[in-house]
Amino acid sequence: MFGKALAVGSVAVVFCTVVIAAVVATVAVYDHTPASPAPGAGTSPSTDIPPDMLVLYQQGARSCPGLDWSVLAAIGKIETDHGRSPLPGVSSGENFAGAGGPMQFLAPTFDSVVASHPLPAGGSTPSSRHNPHDAVHAAAFYLCDSGAPGDLYSAIFAYNHADWYVRDVLDQAARYSTHATAPPSGSGDCADVRAASPAAATAISFACQQLGLPYVWGGNGPEVNGGWDCSGLTQAAYARAGVAIPRTTYDQVHTGPSIPENQLLPGDLLFYGTDADVHHVSLYLGAGKMLHAPTFNEPVQISDYRWSGDDFYKATRPADLAPPTGEPRPQL
Repeated sequence: MFGKALAVGSVAVVFCTVVIAAVVATVAVYDHTPASPAPGAGTSPSTDIPPDMLVLYQQGARSCPGLDWSVLAAIGKIETDHGRSPLPGVSSGENFAGAGGPMQFLAPTFDSVVASHPLPAGGSTPSSRHNPHDAVHAAAFYLCDSGAPGDLYSAIFAYNHADWYVRDVLDQAARYSTHATAPPSGSGDCADVRAASPAAATAISFACQQLGLPYVWGGNGPEVNGGWDCSGLTQAAYARAGVAIPRTTYDQVHTGPSIPENQLLPGDLLFYGTDADVHHVSLYLGAGKMLHAPTFNEPVQISDYRWSGDDFYKATRPADLAPPTGEPRPQL
């Protein structure tokens, strides 16, 4: 891609010369056996693509009007398995050909794209090819400059000068796009996480991993005291997304913008009680479902967020408080 060797195994070497942003570079393109699953191996976006990357592909496609997000996702899959590949140059540094980051940019190419197209807010300062937000948006701009979406074949060929590569990307994109994504109202299902922002997707993904763990009053997780209480779970979920919210339910209800019930999005916090006694909080999943640590003798679970006689109080959106994607995020 952009005059680089694909960061996966190799079989045969093909040399060609390309001109990118008036810079002539010699490229080594390797026919390869992917280090990650083959293009057809992962088909459903919700099971194959990390939630935060899925959101970035969908947002990034807007940088090239008419470009389908599945093309960006297919490139991310084939290049680095959506940034999960452990090979050199993916999370830091470069591979032997100088490519780096989840979308495998050469530094001069990335710099040229960024100089021509200032990237949307939410990435690193300065922009970095290793930052997923920046890399995905830059890839969209590059594809657009190369002819997408009108001449998609040529645009993908410009990304990596090999016909097999174009075929693999188009095949993987078709597999992703056959699984239509719902609007950000969400699915209500941890096997199909959908969210309108990377922060919300990360919080939901973390919370889903806690399903089945016991309720513990004052609980801060299985490693600390064996389980979760309602506000401990929501605090930890948003901490994973880089959003600091208070520990108790009563304090959490005053954090982040209030959201009308008819505008709920996955990742919103749902509160129950009254002005004087806010006694429960949960994480909205969409489709009328919430994930929460309910009470004693009931594990972390998914439930309907409204029921006969409930005392639903209000909703807030901590995801709006998320730092830019490029800033460090605390890990639990």
